[in-house]
Amino acid sequence: MATKFINITLKIWRQQNSQSKGSLETYTLNKVSTDSSFLEMLDQLNEQLISDQKSPVAFDHDCREGICGMCSLYINGRAHGPATGTTTCQLHMRKFKDGETIYVEPWRSKAFPIVKDLVVDRSAFDRIQQAGGFISINTSGKTMDANAIPVPKQNADKAFEAAACIGCGACVAACKNSSAMLFVGAKVSQYALLPQGKVEAQERALNMVRQMDEEGFGNCTNTGACEVECPKGISIENIARMNREFLLAASKSNK
Repeated sequence: MATKFINITLKIWRQQNSQSKGSLETYTLNKVSTDSSFLEMLDQLNEQLISDQKSPVAFDHDCREGICGMCSLYINGRAHGPATGTTTCQLHMRKFKDGETIYVEPWRSKAFPIVKDLVVDRSAFDRIQQAGGFISINTSGKTMDANAIPVPKQNADKAFEAAACIGCGACVAACKNSSAMLFVGAKVSQYALLPQGKVEAQERALNMVRQMDEEGFGNCTNTGACEVECPKGISIENIARMNREFLLAASKSNK
């Protein structure tokens, strides 16, 4: 099958830094292969801008395989674009029509300040993870091998599904309150469901939720938009599990 090409109009958010005022700028891009990914299309645009001696558009990316979560873009009003269960780097231009106007914006959240153009600072997620999303048990000596501990298959499957979260921030971008509850719920759940995570369960839930609040994320009002837009299909049942873990930890800490 012959490669198909389309012509598109791009309206891209340009902003020098978090303190400056940004705006949408319009670009025309011709002969875009429908086989190219969205990020490859942005590469093509930047080559055109550089050739015209203009400043290229800054955007985040790394693996381009849907694993790292770096390619966080709001495309035509949806986190990661029109394809469900797909990161921006996995989105292909065949999803768009010839002559279409495409709006590209960064994540919008107080906790994700803009670095430049489409790049936002998501280090708030790193600080939440550092607050408790780990296991610090000393494995030296006679500690039982982790693979030797029996784990019910249902729990193992749910823990694996929660661990699939790539921390892209689509849940925050899709939420009207800029809540990070789905991200934190997934990080709490992947340990809460396994015996290895029980030792620090109380501190983990309290510390991660406290850090989430300190970062300025909003509260969850159960609209479910986070689950719909999550490229890895993380379930909102993880939010319920996090709430249970937090309430249990809080009741124990007050005794």
